[in-house]
Amino acid sequence: MTPLLLVASFLAAWPPAFPEHVRSQEQLLLSSLGLSGRPRFAGGSRNRHRVPPALWRMFRRSEDRPDGDRDSCLVSEFGVRGNIIRYVQDQGRLMSGGCRTCLVKQLFFNVSVLQPAEQLSLAQLDIKLHWTLGSAGVLQRPRALSVSLYRVVRATLRGADPEVNRRLVLSQSVQLQPEPASVIINITSLAESWRTPGRNYGLVLELLPVNENPEDLLSFHPGGSFSLDPVFTLPAVEASLVVVSLSTSQCRSRRRRSAIKVPVIPTHVCNARRLYIEFKEVGWNDWVIAPQGYMANYCHGECPFPLSETLNGTNHAILQTLVHSLDPRGTPQPCCVPIRLSPISMLYYDNNDNVVLQHYQDMVVDECGCR
Repeated sequence: MTPLLLVASFLAAWPPAFPEHVRSQEQLLLSSLGLSGRPRFAGGSRNRHRVPPALWRMFRRSEDRPDGDRDSCLVSEFGVRGNIIRYVQDQGRLMSGGCRTCLVKQLFFNVSVLQPAEQLSLAQLDIKLHWTLGSAGVLQRPRALSVSLYRVVRATLRGADPEVNRRLVLSQSVQLQPEPASVIINITSLAESWRTPGRNYGLVLELLPVNENPEDLLSFHPGGSFSLDPVFTLPAVEASLVVVSLSTSQCRSRRRRSAIKVPVIPTHVCNARRLYIEFKEVGWNDWVIAPQGYMANYCHGECPFPLSETLNGTNHAILQTLVHSLDPRGTPQPCCVPIRLSPISMLYYDNNDNVVLQHYQDMVVDECGCR
């Protein structure tokens, strides 16, 4: 039985008041999940960031698995290798701009949530521009925005010109429509440099109307009509960083298998037995989003002599049962262990309240054998 499955089995069998040695086993499992401890959020579950719809779709596709041979270490939505998808929240703030009609915002993403052993496959910045309703339900805005993104290369001393320490990453014009606009940028190499301590000074986003003349301003009415208005508002900015990484310890290029139905017929010989782990029973339902639990199963039973083909014994196990039958005190029977396992996907909040989708290998026992 793998360490993750073994610890999960211990947790499922104990009441909420875990003994100290079980708590240490729980910590081992959390470390395997890339967490330093049970995620706690001071703002309460109601104020947590919502799960991005794209992440929900990816989780449901991984659960359905219409193709039983799909590679769980490939994120097909982005075309990169990986088994961990994080939506890292922006921790930046609005900054005072040099003009009345521009918006300047600091963006900061804590990529230290990645473990040192994880290989960064993709870091994709998603900037969404949401329009707010003005007076009388009118959206007042320019026809186009100039979007400029800068990386901050070093901290700025008080009183110094902050633009000296900025380097342009992107500059483009966004044509505006009644619907929210979105700007998507691949910043993988930049995010990789942020993993070095002391190198992450964040980004600066600047939004500026392409033309500020009253005749170039457009107001949109919910009824579908357009009108000109000399007063307008800039959009609200929501930024997130989609980070895809590959955990080599959890991803060994194995492929997903079709679900194996464990028989319910009791038997004393080695076989897979049903074990359902419910996250609510172990107190994890406040940070595990989905699934609510999963059928982990376990192996149990004897490996008697002679070993039949149904017990999936190795040549060594066959010889060991023979010796055990001749010398039962001096030679133990072979052990009943998992010989085929399959992965599961978990959607959860990490210690920084980021939404994470991770695929974990070897979590479900599909078949047992004597070894």
